[in-house]
Amino acid sequence: QNGHGKEAIALFQQMGSEGVKPDAITFISVLSACSRAGLLDDGRRYFISMSRDHGVIPTVGHYVCMIDLLGRAGQLNEAEHLIYNMPVEPHVVVWTNFLSACRSHVDVERGIHVAEHIFELDPTNAAPYVLLSNIYATADRWDDVGHVRKEMKHKGVQKQPGHSRIEVKNRVHEFVVRDTSHPQREMIYAELHRLTRQIEELGYVADTKAVLHDLVEEKKKHMLYYHSEKVAIAYGLITTPPGTPLRIIKNLRVCSDCHAFTKFITKVVGRKIIVRDANRFHHFQDGSCSCGDYW
Repeated sequence: QNGHGKEAIALFQQMGSEGVKPDAITFISVLSACSRAGLLDDGRRYFISMSRDHGVIPTVGHYVCMIDLLGRAGQLNEAEHLIYNMPVEPHVVVWTNFLSACRSHVDVERGIHVAEHIFELDPTNAAPYVLLSNIYATADRWDDVGHVRKEMKHKGVQKQPGHSRIEVKNRVHEFVVRDTSHPQREMIYAELHRLTRQIEELGYVADTKAVLHDLVEEKKKHMLYYHSEKVAIAYGLITTPPGTPLRIIKNLRVCSDCHAFTKFITKVVGRKIIVRDANRFHHFQDGSCSCGDYW
């Protein structure tokens, strides 16, 4: 989860050379490492070898890792085939991982089919509604986006609001999009504005594809400007000594624009910024991220 997939594989190989027998948990870690690092061929090989060479029978957890690996790599046909050939009934997590892959690769028709299946399994789960809405938005099907949102409202399904947290001087500060509740908000937004101008001079361009609303470009840029992790970063920079690493926790997956923004910020401030999002840790430093832009 910290972006060291190849190191995890090397450690697994060292275990084998020293005679340490892997168990089911070991293979969860190995397959997860392959998924996070995009090691498709390695993941396939370890998934086959776990039962063939080590007598470890794959569980739902191992299948979730494989669906995630294949989905991230765009191997949607193979992932779907694996789901339908699981020895146990695939549960919501399996299907939701697959739906997330459909979103990443904008496979609209397959995404619709998968989302409808999840609706039957778990009607109150907001994740498939949000993912399906995002698929439609990416495909510029705004009428369908509106339909999904109406369905959510009709069924009382609520999307989890995004927030970011940072601890400064033993106190946790939480920020949401366009947060105006903090007593230092004027200083925070002044710093955010200054930083944005600075990184724009270095080549940063707002990634408006991350805004899944039918708006003109300028309004999309305005929405991106106030994302919660950006606000948390600005607050951390004005309240901690120069050179101090910032550690931020975000409850949702970091968007592509905030990811690019944070890489640029580490260039201009000379600090390490660690963001724990819903999927993994991102260690930003010197203009790059430990995930290798693969998350």
